[in-house]
Amino acid sequence: MQIQLSEHFTYKKLIRFVLPSIIMMIFTSIYNVVDGLFVSNFVGKTALAAINITLPFLMAIAAIGFMIGTGGSALVGKTLGEGKRKEANQYFSLLVYTALTLGIVFSILGFLFLPALGHVLGADGELLELCVLYGRISCISMPFFMLQNVFQSFFVTAEKPRLGLTVMISAGITNIVLDFLLVGVLRLGIAGAAIATVCGELLGGSFPLFYFFRKNNSLLRLGKTHFRLQVLKKAFLNGSSELMTNLSSSIVNTLYNLQLMHIAGEDGVAAYGTIMYVNFVFVSVFLGYSMGSAPIISYHYGAGNHNELKNMFKKSLSLIAIWGIVLTTAAQFLARPFSRFFVGYDVGLFEMTVHGFQIYSLVYLVNGYNIFGSSFFTALNNGILSAVISFLRTLVFQIGAIIVLPFLLGIDGVWASILVAEVLTLFITVSFFIKKRDYYHY
Repeated sequence: MQIQLSEHFTYKKLIRFVLPSIIMMIFTSIYNVVDGLFVSNFVGKTALAAINITLPFLMAIAAIGFMIGTGGSALVGKTLGEGKRKEANQYFSLLVYTALTLGIVFSILGFLFLPALGHVLGADGELLELCVLYGRISCISMPFFMLQNVFQSFFVTAEKPRLGLTVMISAGITNIVLDFLLVGVLRLGIAGAAIATVCGELLGGSFPLFYFFRKNNSLLRLGKTHFRLQVLKKAFLNGSSELMTNLSSSIVNTLYNLQLMHIAGEDGVAAYGTIMYVNFVFVSVFLGYSMGSAPIISYHYGAGNHNELKNMFKKSLSLIAIWGIVLTTAAQFLARPFSRFFVGYDVGLFEMTVHGFQIYSLVYLVNGYNIFGSSFFTALNNGILSAVISFLRTLVFQIGAIIVLPFLLGIDGVWASILVAEVLTLFITVSFFIKKRDYYHY
């Protein structure tokens, strides 16, 4: 039986509702993880470093899709909670059309400026050529990658999280199979990895378009709309934290790469890339939960159901605490086998990666609260508080840590930077929770 946003959520019902979103986020992370796995083992660590240098730029563009999806779904969910379904669908349509247009524009700009960007980031010679090749092929599907990120949130708001999961699994399997064929069998190198990703993203972004354009039994449908600047401003402000998270991650990842290139050369960049690939999967639990629970929070906020807001807040913090312990413990035990998958062919690189990930993974005890906190305030349509949490968490504190700690601790300072930044952010998140609990009645 389909779970509706208006229902009371027990632990069992809440987990059932958010589980597709968690799995969906895991499959989203698989795109680049699989690319890195095949490229590292079949092409080499220079190609792996090229992907790691290019990836922050591509994710920065795709971040606009996350912003529109999360911020827009908060607005649409609140409007549905207020009983204004026609208006909610007009907002939904405007946001999707805007994302598609921006995706096309940024795809063109990315294609043109990739060589200059790669050079600025320190790539030259063969490394620069591989960066440009991977990046330009990836730009082909950028509009659909943005749409895929938009629809991840809207599938949940439409009360169709399982359909969203099916789409994402299909796109993920497409990417995996093509990586195996193009990189592992046909040996097309980094170009084959990029083509595999493009095909997966084309599927993940185009199917939802067709589904929501047709008559369907969900809460949402694409149709005629009107340009409303205030709607876009509200959605963009709501989702600014998600944009900030992704843009900041791109900047910070670049600083990580620069520090590691200085301390350990290409091996350091390759080790960090491997840690990030595994981290994508682990942190997807928190990201997926936050994305899956946000429409519930937005709906009950719009409907004025204070008791259900309290219920969601308490249950969310309990689940995050449990998952944080489980993920940290699992990461400690899985550091060696995961690292062996990617860089087992190089003993020195392998040991560096294992050591780095065991330090890095302590962050899972903390970052779930900050990820949920930012998403929670986005769902309450308070984009400012959400953006402050993200801005401090992903940019200010991390930049400070990644600049200072390596001078004190060497390469261990690089691996520990994320933990220090998240702990500092947690104090801010908790203070916001306490300060706003009476205002929002959670």
